[in-house]
Amino acid sequence: MVNVVVFVAGLLLVVWTLMSAIRTVILPRSAQSAITRVVFLVLRTPFRWMANERRDFASRDQVMALYAPVALVTLVAVWLLLITVGYIAMFWALDDDSLADAIHLATSSITTLGFAPAADLPEQLLAFTSAGVGLFILTLMITYLPTMYSAFSRRETMVALLEVRAGTPPSAIEFLLRHHRIGWLDEMDETWLEWERWFAELEEAHTSYAALNFFRSPQSERSWVTAAGTVLDAASISSAAVVTGMEGPKGVCIRSGFLALRRIADFFGLVYDPDPAPDDPISITRGEFDAVWDQLAEAGVPLVDDQDQAWRDFAGWRVNYDAVLLAIAELTMAPYAPWSSDRSGPSHQRPRLGKFATWLSPKGADR
Repeated sequence: MVNVVVFVAGLLLVVWTLMSAIRTVILPRSAQSAITRVVFLVLRTPFRWMANERRDFASRDQVMALYAPVALVTLVAVWLLLITVGYIAMFWALDDDSLADAIHLATSSITTLGFAPAADLPEQLLAFTSAGVGLFILTLMITYLPTMYSAFSRRETMVALLEVRAGTPPSAIEFLLRHHRIGWLDEMDETWLEWERWFAELEEAHTSYAALNFFRSPQSERSWVTAAGTVLDAASISSAAVVTGMEGPKGVCIRSGFLALRRIADFFGLVYDPDPAPDDPISITRGEFDAVWDQLAEAGVPLVDDQDQAWRDFAGWRVNYDAVLLAIAELTMAPYAPWSSDRSGPSHQRPRLGKFATWLSPKGADR
């Protein structure tokens, strides 16, 4: 009876681990894995500690740049370790004379080295499946990494292009002023639509490949989070205060953006108000908005007549993404950028984490 229980426990451990790998790598939708969450959270603590020990952000960025790659390599090692433990249990259940022999046979099979021959047909069949599972895990990662890096490359192309238009660090006001100076402010409809498509791809990639959220830009001052915040703020200011272009492209860009950020926030278990009121508080003050208004007016940008209504309209747009933007900036340790990571600490408006920390919420557990 004990042998049967041990064999079933080992089999369930192997199946559970395989499902974790399938959820993480193959399933093309937002699906969480307890193993993946634990690996990333356990490694996050020492990486954050090492980063916080650095004096300047560039040094902290160098530390955190290794976080996601190291976590992925560790994740593969943990998958293989758990599968090996499961097969050790099953080999021992078939022949409970020696645990050492079971470990010897399981490690020989999972690595496909074959230095420990199986004694009979049941052990041979089990050894064949162990070798197949080990190769399957390695093959998954070989196919997973190019796909993820392809999505990373597409994301970073737009982030790099934003530096030309919005400066470093990126700023929504600089984005609008530069377009005004070169006479493109009336011709930004296609720009908003390009960023709408970028947000749609961002949502799909960053909820399907969770590690992608923590892959940092090649330049320490760039970040997909601050890029998203800059574009959303620029579209919101333009829609609320600037008399130019069509309203439709700006609106769909903002909606695509805040939906993408909310889906990512949902994936990480961040709690926020999905239906905020237009007059709910935001992290941007009226004084900050008025300062931007004055800069635009001084540069000769055509503005609407009612400044008070423009503020209300801007706040009505910003409230849809304000909290999630700040929370994701904090989660990813984004570099400084005005109106996003500069106010992403715990003293500002942002979503609460669930009862369990990021990625450990009960709703995300393997089922």
